[in-house]
Order: sequence, then structure tokens, then C-alpha cells
Amino acid sequence: MHGHGRAEGETDTDLLPEHYIEAQTSLVEHAIRTLKQGDAFAVFDVNGDIQFKPEGPGGVFFRDTRYLSQAELRINGKHPLLLSSFCRDDNSGLMVDMTNPDIRMDTDTPLPRDLIAIQRTKFLLHGIGYDRVGLRNFDSRPHKVRLSFHFDADFRDLFEVRGTYRPRRGESFIRVFGKTQVEFSYHGLDAVVRRSKLQFNPTPQRLDEHTAVFDLVLPAEGRAAVEMAVCCEEGSESRQPVRFIKGFRDARRLSRAMSLQTTRIESSNQLFNEVISRSFSDMNMLISQTPQGPYPYAGVPWYSTTFGRDGILTAMMMLWVEPSLAKGVLLYLAAQQAQDFDPASDAQPGKILHERRQGEMARTGEVPFQLYYGTIDATPLFIVLAGRYHERTGDLETIRAIWSNLEAALRWCDDYGDRDKDGFVEYLRETENGLANQGWKDSHDSMFHADGRLAEGPIALCEVQSYVYAAKKSAALLANALGHPAAGARLLQEAEALRLKFEDNFWCEDIGSYALALDAHKKPCAVVASNAGHALFSGIASPQRAQRVAAALLDSSSFGGWGVRTVAQGEARYNPMSYHNGSVWPHDNAVIAAGFATYGLKAEALRIFTGMYEAAVTQEFRRLPELFCGFPRRQGRGPIPYPVACSPQAWAASTTISLLASCLGIRFDVARNEICFENPVLPEFLNEVVLRNINVGNSQLDVCLRRYGSGVTVNILRRQGDAKVIFTA
Repeated sequence: MHGHGRAEGETDTDLLPEHYIEAQTSLVEHAIRTLKQGDAFAVFDVNGDIQFKPEGPGGVFFRDTRYLSQAELRINGKHPLLLSSFCRDDNSGLMVDMTNPDIRMDTDTPLPRDLIAIQRTKFLLHGIGYDRVGLRNFDSRPHKVRLSFHFDADFRDLFEVRGTYRPRRGESFIRVFGKTQVEFSYHGLDAVVRRSKLQFNPTPQRLDEHTAVFDLVLPAEGRAAVEMAVCCEEGSESRQPVRFIKGFRDARRLSRAMSLQTTRIESSNQLFNEVISRSFSDMNMLISQTPQGPYPYAGVPWYSTTFGRDGILTAMMMLWVEPSLAKGVLLYLAAQQAQDFDPASDAQPGKILHERRQGEMARTGEVPFQLYYGTIDATPLFIVLAGRYHERTGDLETIRAIWSNLEAALRWCDDYGDRDKDGFVEYLRETENGLANQGWKDSHDSMFHADGRLAEGPIALCEVQSYVYAAKKSAALLANALGHPAAGARLLQEAEALRLKFEDNFWCEDIGSYALALDAHKKPCAVVASNAGHALFSGIASPQRAQRVAAALLDSSSFGGWGVRTVAQGEARYNPMSYHNGSVWPHDNAVIAAGFATYGLKAEALRIFTGMYEAAVTQEFRRLPELFCGFPRRQGRGPIPYPVACSPQAWAASTTISLLASCLGIRFDVARNEICFENPVLPEFLNEVVLRNINVGNSQLDVCLRRYGSGVTVNILRRQGDAKVIFTA
């Protein structure tokens, strides 16, 4: 199969990959509200409505299928007037306050606006979406109002919602049961029956296939409430909603139970506290329980499922505060590791999962993502995470349990990852339906030469070689810990050989950085890109070249004020509005900052930390999105949003937590029972940070770090156990 070069007459549009998200409307055009619980997520407008737009992201989704495509509330046929709309701090529910508009009644008595308070509460629990509308009459006279729900269910696969054309679909049916229930059902091409069962309380005055009408009499100062629940059922499943109050209480309890409790972060800056609080809340919401343990789903709305790379990097960035997340990711990915060859899913023995989908199009093979392995970096990163998890926890039993998986992953890197046996790991997709580019920058045009020509595959990515280097060093330490010293020595030799070969082949003196990639002919893509920062993350770069990479990435062509761009301004395919060729990704910046800190470049890490923090405080809910546009920073304005960015996104949510760790230089030595702060620094917006419940071994500590000029002091506030705190300036 030929590589990714452009054929004569072929356009960029022809090359759009399967993961491309069509944008008929922008997610930032209208403010949206998102909820997630387990395998269900929902996207609403600020009123809590789902407006009917076939290609829009609104809806209640369950296992990659939209089970509710319309749910609009009206009072006497009109939209209520919005007062406020917010997700709870723990993301357990959406709260919307509204009031009635001016309504001309059939009688001579109009209903002036602002007399009826309307409070709408929505949440998800165990595959059921709950919606309660409470009304209160603040007038001294009684009023009759008509409340109506307008609803529909289109059962579109998530890939359809994202813009993928389908020539055929299954059959849909609607039935009204009695006076309180409507059932939408869809008989899919995958032979699975999916049902949306809507239940209303109290009994509506009128109920048909798309409308429920409630005629309510509100006494003076009186109250009333109506409720709607949608049960998402697949196959033989059957769900029954509980009472609303009980369900809401259970949802909040479940949210608290999922909370990452190991380490809490407090500071002297209230805005930073809000950013950190939202980061933890978003992580809690995105985590789903698998049979192997907790796993962070990648993001809402497009990636609410398990992704290998995203889960690994998220767990790595959260490792210092919540190591149990890394354990869940390792065990899940070990269980899903490829055992056989399957070109249709880009699988080879030992390869780690890229993505798992549960919708109709994945099950029928219309998209290859039911269990899809088309990623080049998840396999070495899986090994790196295992090494760092063991370093953080000392949990050798988990490592022993997955050691055969780690060995299989190492064999994959050497045998199947290195196609031409040149010492580098490359990718070339096995199926035309798969992803053309298989690093984290998986847009069709993200790999290119300085003159703009697309690189031909197989392609060896800069960052992937650094991940393999780190993987072999991590595996060497694990092998030694398990009593395999010969394997450990061999892996260290292989890592060193790769380091030398990487320096010889990837360094581009003319740009002062490492090449983005090597193409099929081993020609370097001499492009200044953020990928080079990942080489610092692994430690593969020489110290002198690490400093030059940092200088290149913090030059104004790369650092626009908020963060490092994916591609530097001035490069051939630079476009600040693109997905990967000039945009700014928070997680990318967190990895780069960790790389800077690895080489002692703390001032450089602080620049990124400051830019990301200042970007976060401009965002609604203090939430960093998946990415934003890479336009230069403008005074008095926040970063320009990317139109279809996921928010929340797991590795974006973990970004600020990771940036703080990089600047504090926090490291754990379980064997010595020590928590180490290596040359800690704090940005100007933080005078003090308190870390509560830091765990190492069987000890737990509260630690306070204070900034004095450019220096930082460390004080122990509480110690349970005999762990020591080591401080190096």
C-alpha cells in the first residue's frame, strides 16, 4: 500500500479521515451543557433543551447511539426566559432557572412575565436521563399554565452525528403505552434492538408520539412539578426510573464515591482553586468503571469511550495524586491487548488498543472502531505507564500480573512496530478505513515536509521513538525488580542504542529542533512542531539540544501567549484554526512542560503553566477544552475557541494538575519512603499551595509550599506514618 502522498488531482477534502468531525454548526456558537455518567452522556443547550438538529451534537447518548434527539420545554407554547444555567460543582446535575415570558392568554387576562419561577433539574443515572421541571407562582392570584414537552429519538450512530454518510439504516417504530409512556424503538442493521422509553409524571392531559401536555393550575404562591425520564435500553435490557428525588440523591452519592480523594490541592488564589476544582470534577465525571477498574473516557461529546493513548497519558498526568487510575488503565488495556493479526482493525499481537466503540456502525463494520488498534504510540506508552506506576506505588503484584502483556508489547515494538528493522518504530495503516496518521496528531495532513508536501509512509514519529526509549528503560527497571537481570541489561543497551540513533537521524540543525518525523525514505520532516517537546518528556534528548528545543518552542512563532502551538507559525501548513497544524492543545503543553522540568528548565515550564492557567480562567466553568485556536494572544481577550472541541476532555482536565507537579518537581521514592521536591518553583499567581493527603507507602502527609521571590519553602503540616520529605533547591 502506498503512503500518504497526494495523488494528482486529489484535494485535501478527498483525504479527510474517518475521525473527521463535520461542522455545520459550532459548539461555541451556542453555549452547551454536558453531563456524563457511565456509558451515557448528554448535551443540552443552556435551557436544558435538546433542539432537533440531525447533525448537531445535542441529545442523550448511550453506547455511541443517540437515544433522545429532541426534548424541548414550552410554557403556553413559548420558550421560557432564561435566568441562569449551570452544572453542579461535582457535575452530578444541570440546574436551570427560568421564568415565564409575557403570555397573551385566550381570556382577557394576560400573564405578565416574571411571575412564574421555573426550575429545571437534569441528571443521568444508570442509563436513564431524568428531567424535572418545578414551577412556583409568585403572584397573589392563581394562574393556569400549559407546560409541554416536545420529543423525538432518531437513534443516529455517533459517527452519523459527526457527519459520516450512511446509505442504509435500520427501521424505527413509535408506540404510546397508556397515558404516561412513549416508546421509540430502532431495529438496527447489527440485529440489535434499541429502545428509548419515555415516562411522564404526573399523567399528562394529552400524550401522543411526540408531545406531552400538562395543564396546571398554580394557586397564589403555589407550586407544581412535572417529570420526564428517558430509559436507554439495548437488546434484552430493561430499566425502570426511580423516584426523582431518590435518583438525584443517588447520582450525587455516586459522584462523591467516584471522587479522586487521594490528594487535594488548595492554594492562596481563589481562581486557581476554581480551575483545580473543575479539573477534579471533570475527571470524576469522565471516569467509568470497567471490570478491571476505573478508566477515564476521553471526552464529551465525540470521544466518550475508552481510548488507549488518552487513557494512558491522562493516568500518567494524574499519577501523583491518584495512582489507582493508572492501575485501572493498565489492567483494562492488558485485557484488551491484541492477540492475533487483524488487518481490518490494524491489530498485531501485543499491540495496545486505540479505541473501542459500541454503536451500530462499529458492530456492522461500517467503521473499524469496535476494537481498533490503529495507534503507534499506545503500546510503548503502556509500558512507560507501568514503569511509572511501579515507581509511584511499589505495587509489584500488579506488574507481575501484567508482565506477560508488557513483554508482548515490547515484542510488538521490535517486531511489528519496526517494519523495516531500521531501529525506529513506524506506522502504516493496514486498512483503508483506518486512520492514515496514527500518532496523537492523527489529522490527514499533520505529517508534512518543510515545503508542505505530505510525508509518505511508513512514518517514524519523533515522539514515538522517545516513548520507545522510555519504555525500554522502564521495562529494564521492572525486569530487574521481577528478578530478570539479563533482560534488564539487554533493554538498557537497546534504549541507549536507540538514543544515539535518534540523535543522529532526527536532529535538524537548521531549525534547532528535532524533526517532526522521518518519512518512508528516512527523510526528516524538518518542521518546528510541538512533537519535539515530547522527546524531552522521555529524556531521550541530549541536555544541550533539550535547551535548544525549549528555546524553539517558546519562540513567539511557537508560543502565542497561551501555550505552545502544535506547529510553529511560518511553517508550510500552519493554520491556527486547524486541528493539529497550529492549534494549542492543553495536554500537549502539559507533556512539554514535564519535559522541560525533566531537564531542569523550570522557568520554561512556568511560562507554560502561566499561559494555561490564564487561558483556563477565561473559560466558562474554568474548564480547559480539548484544544483552542493558535492565534496570538490579544490584550483583554481569551483564547479563540476551536469550533468542535470536546469539553470536558480527560487529558485537558488533567493538564493543570500535571503542570503543578512539573513545577513542584514532586517525585516519590517508595523504597526509601520519601516524597521529594526537586527544585520546586511556583508561578507569580500562586503564593502558597497546600497538598493534602499525599500518600507514599503507608504514610500520608499534608505539605505547604510557599513562594518567596523566586524561591520556595516546604513545610509539613501533618504527618501520619514515618515518610520523609526531601527538598532540593
